[in-house]
Amino acid sequence: MEIFKKMEEHDYEQLVFCQDKNSGLKAIICIHDTTLGPALGGTRMWNYETEEEAIEDAIRLGRGMTYKNAAAGLNLGGGKTVIIGDPLKDKNEEMFRAFGRFIQGLNGRYITAEDVGTTVADMDLIHEETDFVTGISPAFGSSGNPSPVTAYGCYIGMKAAALEAFGDDSLEGKTVTVQGVGNVAYTLCEYLHKEGANLIVTDINKDAVQRAVDNFGATAVEPNDIYSQEADIFAPCAMGAIINDDTIPQLKVKVVAGSANNQLKEERHGDELEARGIVYAPDFVINSGGVINVADELYGYNNERAMKRVETIYDSISRIFAISKRDGIPSYQAADRMAEERIERVRKSRSQFLRNEHNIISRR
Repeated sequence: MEIFKKMEEHDYEQLVFCQDKNSGLKAIICIHDTTLGPALGGTRMWNYETEEEAIEDAIRLGRGMTYKNAAAGLNLGGGKTVIIGDPLKDKNEEMFRAFGRFIQGLNGRYITAEDVGTTVADMDLIHEETDFVTGISPAFGSSGNPSPVTAYGCYIGMKAAALEAFGDDSLEGKTVTVQGVGNVAYTLCEYLHKEGANLIVTDINKDAVQRAVDNFGATAVEPNDIYSQEADIFAPCAMGAIINDDTIPQLKVKVVAGSANNQLKEERHGDELEARGIVYAPDFVINSGGVINVADELYGYNNERAMKRVETIYDSISRIFAISKRDGIPSYQAADRMAEERIERVRKSRSQFLRNEHNIISRR
């Protein structure tokens, strides 16, 4: 892999390779862009088959966090870490404390959090060595489990998408198909049920499905049948890449709005939704409640302040649809453009400030 060529492709700022022989730590920190502020992004632990695969994942995820944080209105850049290893077998205290020391050495350029394969307990170990970590135990002043906040943001964003599709943001009487009923989706179902929505749910975990049936009167269907249900809104809340050539022709909805990451298998599938008149709420915006919540820890966590910030997801989703109309582009492209425009405005402002500073110094 030509690493510098790969970094130049999307203008990555920094890749940091971290190794600790004693603990077995092999980590890659990707800092994509710090125009808006320090890079914030979680630490993923995965049993990658090759180092190249780990690098690819780190840079893909790091760039994604730049867009997520920018679109969420946070004064934070984007970054991500991947640790190579099996999260079920290879973890130890020394590993995460060593990793914390590497983060500390970056002096605030990168702030980490939980991700796939890591836990609150792992973040607590990192916190032993650095303050540049979020998502730690509430005993340390953290926000705790981010799932309920992510669910609330998704619910708020879904209402904005409903307004775009139906002319009214009320979800009362709407039928919502929910794919996956994990921690985030279960809480989303709770919000929808309270507003009077009708729920159709599926999950490979039958107990999770039954819980939604018992508590919310949901209708259960088999996993492969969720796409073809007659409904108003489809909420993907499980795996990624589920908006694809096989599933799009089956959809009988007006809105796609859910918490899953990377819902479009390819960008062209966003074009296909647009062509079919299906309103798509871009995933990295509608599911940003979690990162908004942990980002509030950087100011001394305040739940009321964090939840008010999460409610701005409604405005962000609405703005995306406005940009889509303004520029004649699908909503997934409009979400990218919204993030890029914000970054560019700040970059220009910063450049002008530096030029002014230079001129003042030159005149002295």
